[in-house]
Amino acid sequence: MAKVTGLGWTTLSVDDASNSQQDIRNDITNLQWATPRAVQDVTGIDKSANERLLVLADFTISMTGVFNPAANREHDVFKTISSTSVNRLVTNVQNGKTLSPTVVLTDYQLTRANTGDLTWTVPGSLANGVVPTWS
Repeated sequence: MAKVTGLGWTTLSVDDASNSQQDIRNDITNLQWATPRAVQDVTGIDKSANERLLVLADFTISMTGVFNPAANREHDVFKTISSTSVNRLVTNVQNGKTLSPTVVLTDYQLTRANTGDLTWTVPGSLANGVVPTWS
């Protein structure tokens, strides 16, 4: 397979508060995710440089977009973040590669710019201890 762009995103669906996946690709203008690994420092006093072991895996996501109050769109999916404590599946498919971690969404930030733009940002973190793995 050749190198590809991020154009024509195949799937970006997020569970709403009742665990129904909603396709909100059209409302998202930017997203980023990370799959970092923590490290444990195991450097002995006999070393002159750090020695580390990989330990726990993690996942974080940050989505931003344009406010959309229509049914089953971004606002319906995120409006319950402040009032519910549910884990949400985020399904991401691009160029036949899938990453579907279960996350806790921690904030639904709305911004009204001086130009009149109404945008949102939603951060999330791994919820269930399952290593985020691409398939």
